[in-house]
Amino acid sequence: MKDYAEPLARLVEELKRLPGIGQKSAQRIAFHLERAPREASERLAAAIIEAKEKIRLCSVCNNLTEADPCDYCADSGRDASVVCVVETPYNVVSVEKTREFNGLYHVLHGALSPLQGIGPDQLKLKNLVERLKSGKVREIIIATSPTVEGEATAVYLSKLLKPLGVRVSRIAMGVPVGSELEFADEVTMVKALEGRREM
Repeated sequence: MKDYAEPLARLVEELKRLPGIGQKSAQRIAFHLERAPREASERLAAAIIEAKEKIRLCSVCNNLTEADPCDYCADSGRDASVVCVVETPYNVVSVEKTREFNGLYHVLHGALSPLQGIGPDQLKLKNLVERLKSGKVREIIIATSPTVEGEATAVYLSKLLKPLGVRVSRIAMGVPVGSELEFADEVTMVKALEGRREM
């Protein structure tokens, strides 16, 4: 005997495919959608379809956009000589929240992971190299995640881009603000010490 009706079970299965959504969260969302007025479900479905139809990759930086080029690439007030390389479009949002970076972006759409079959050919690198040929870019900031895959990607990018005559830097990593040193692992402490700056 099934726990619930087939259409609801299908909805739960589809919701579980979303990142960060497990069985219980999928069930809660499915039951919420079932209790909600039909109009709310239709608005959600329409928003998903509209996003799938209208959102595309920026031809310059690979960020998600409705207009090409994206708002960042089209903004003449941004510093086109500095490009921050990130793994995902969501990482652009994280950098922008700081309100400290005024350069442009390049989104790789992944990180090197041989175990998952992700090599350099699966990353969006071609148009980054093309951007460097214009001579306008003087610095690349590599802002990949502090994971094994992110570090491997950073090392690969550094070796690929330095011969092209640009400065290649890596974001500093280390102990998060508000945390205690006793909880930091060895790699985090090493990165914090390496990224230290004069006061």
